[in-house]
Amino acid sequence: MLLIRCFDGPAFFVQDRLGKHGRTFQCWKLRTMVVNAERILERHLAENPEARSEWETHQKLRHDPRITPIGRILRKSSLDELPQLWNVLRGDMSLVGPRPMLPEQLPLYPGTSYLQLRPGLTGSWQVGARHSSAFADRARYDDQYAAELSLWTDLQIILATTRVVARGTGQ
Repeated sequence: MLLIRCFDGPAFFVQDRLGKHGRTFQCWKLRTMVVNAERILERHLAENPEARSEWETHQKLRHDPRITPIGRILRKSSLDELPQLWNVLRGDMSLVGPRPMLPEQLPLYPGTSYLQLRPGLTGSWQVGARHSSAFADRARYDDQYAAELSLWTDLQIILATTRVVARGTGQ
């Protein structure tokens, strides 16, 4: 937090996300992007058709110009997600569940399971295919998670999360 604050500005990033039953909540993260990230994204997508196509399919970029050097380290280690423990304590999120989505992403989501579940700090999509799948594929993971909802499933996902974090394959 100190490094972010000293070199990049505010340490925390708070953003509205959709929770269970479509209720909006403020999701906390350590800030990994530059302060004016939305303007930079708009300009980058306007100037780069390939990046625009990637964004429209995945809702993220492999080479995102908005991420700060400290942010790259935080994302790789998944440490940027730690403030979401506050969301878990508040009841907005659970430890395991679908990845919290932005309200404007709901029309891009072809499933229904997301709104029936509490978003999670980690989940099957996060540990399974978050780097290789389209945004819409999240629905398949969420549907499968909803169908297999159990303590055992959650423990398996938490174990898989520890492997992802240990390998530093977050992003």
